[in-house]
Amino acid sequence: MSRLLRALVILLVLASCGGGGGSGVSPDDLDDACSILRQRPTYYRAFKTAERKWGVPVHVQMATIYQESKFDSDARTPLRFTLGVIPVGRQSSAFGYSQALDGTWKEYLASSGRRNARRDDIRDATDFMGWYMRQTSDQLGIPMWDARNHYLAYHEGRTGYRNGSYNAKSWLLRVSAEVGQRSLTYQSQLARCRHAR
Repeated sequence: MSRLLRALVILLVLASCGGGGGSGVSPDDLDDACSILRQRPTYYRAFKTAERKWGVPVHVQMATIYQESKFDSDARTPLRFTLGVIPVGRQSSAFGYSQALDGTWKEYLASSGRRNARRDDIRDATDFMGWYMRQTSDQLGIPMWDARNHYLAYHEGRTGYRNGSYNAKSWLLRVSAEVGQRSLTYQSQLARCRHAR
């Protein structure tokens, strides 16, 4: 491949995907729940609405969104390449705050009747997460406050969770433990910040 063609392919890839990380702007200081809510007041209203409707605590939603998208509304999975430079699509169809897959999002749209819901809208993303986690709790008996196991079921799907597919993935067990710990950290912080009262 000529240098010019290679440079053109790279330029097109970078222009089309913003460098691969999504073009949404995440809040600063993602380790501080109160700081996130100060910067994005609409987030808290969305979290509380989903909590009232589905029973998923705010800190569980926040920890899951942190892990899935780092609060980037346009987050996407990385591109896959052939020959090292030619993009051949993304690793999955996951998109938005909640990283919902196309098929699961379509199921949510049909079930909720919210045809205009968007994965890059925090209200729709939190409603989707609440809907999904409510079903998970009902089907698998995972308590709504258990961010670690909800994350495993969210990542693997309920059938995968039921079959224990995560046990063969040490990296996922580590990540789910981090989600559980972040949830507890956010819970403690939210108890002290004005925006969460």
